Amino acid sequence: MSAVQLPARTITDGPVPKHTQLHDILEELCRTTLKPGDILPGERLLEETYGVSRITVRRAIGDLVAAGKLRRVRGKGTFVAPNPLVSRLHLASFSDEMGAQDVTASSKILTSGRSSAPEDAALFFDTPAQTEHIHLRRLRLGDGEPYSIDDGWYNSTYAPSLLENDTYNSVYAILDSVFNVPITDADQTVSAISADADTAPLLDVPVGTPLLHIVRYSRSGDRPVEWCSSVYRTDRYRLTTRVARENSI
Repeated sequence: MSAVQLPARTITDGPVPKHTQLHDILEELCRTTLKPGDILPGERLLEETYGVSRITVRRAIGDLVAAGKLRRVRGKGTFVAPNPLVSRLHLASFSDEMGAQDVTASSKILTSGRSSAPEDAALFFDTPAQTEHIHLRRLRLGDGEPYSIDDGWYNSTYAPSLLENDTYNSVYAILDSVFNVPITDADQTVSAISADADTAPLLDVPVGTPLLHIVRYSRSGDRPVEWCSSVYRTDRYRLTTRVARENSI
């Protein structure tokens, strides 16, 4: 990457702490000049440009890391973090949500096959425990960065040859166009869990990092089609919803 033109700002003594002034400068730099994945100028250059101490620089950067605006990579530097994906709790695929926010979605398939589903999924599908269903576990990426892991099971009654299609992209689109079972509604359960030794390296977070856990029960009309357990990086995925007060009698 070519040299970055730092904002021409002066940091002064006054009521606003110097680390806060530098925080605002770096936030502006990330918003107007750099893009997700770009490396932040080095600490020494920031010290010299703005006449502040190493402690001030590190505190400003640390605050932006904590806010999810920057991320540190050991031995490589500090980078602009990917844009967080905001879900408004409407029914949409990961690919659709990414596309709506100008983030390029892609996937890495971790598991692909047929086997007996977990008890919760088999109960939802209303099939005997030994029935084989479609299992598809994928690492979901946005602009090449890990956002989530989807551990999905699909009812083999309605999508028997699902894995013969391009499951690197939207499975919902395949269910609709190939099998005529478009997802029409779903129930979701949201909770918090910690990254374990399996999920942490895939999501590029330390073991024990809090993750958002969503279990989705999806139907096409009255047909149970998908059971999916997903974990999301909390710095890259947010849930928002609008609530209204019911009229009291």
